[in-house]
Amino acid sequence: MADRLTQLQDCLDQLAIQFYASFRYLSTHHPSSSTLPPNPHAPPFPATDTNPLQRPDTPTTFAGAQRELASDLVEKVKEIEYLIDMLPGLEKSEESQVKRIRQLEEELRVVEGERKGAVEEREKWLGRLEEVIARVGAVDR
Repeated sequence: MADRLTQLQDCLDQLAIQFYASFRYLSTHHPSSSTLPPNPHAPPFPATDTNPLQRPDTPTTFAGAQRELASDLVEKVKEIEYLIDMLPGLEKSEESQVKRIRQLEEELRVVEGERKGAVEEREKWLGRLEEVIARVGAVDR
């Protein structure tokens, strides 16, 4: 599992991809309509579709897709907000964070001492084992 900052960055990357995919879908599947009032003096446009990438959906399908895309974006933003809220230190003062760091450093010193003791004990037992093996090997000869 990745740390919270990596998860947050991944979610932001996914949100950017979702934005791109949403805009792409909306720009290629919207029903065509004129944005300007008709100009009676303008030459007529050809009847053929000028954008071969545009594949309009039915109004019902398009509206449903819009709702689904919006819902997906809202869910991703909620996930990002949750990850931000889970970041350490947002509700803690600097003083309490420094105190916690000191506590953790002390715990680390204790655990490191225990580890060193275990390594020394292992070395002691390893030396005894080597002595026993050497004696057994000497007796067999």
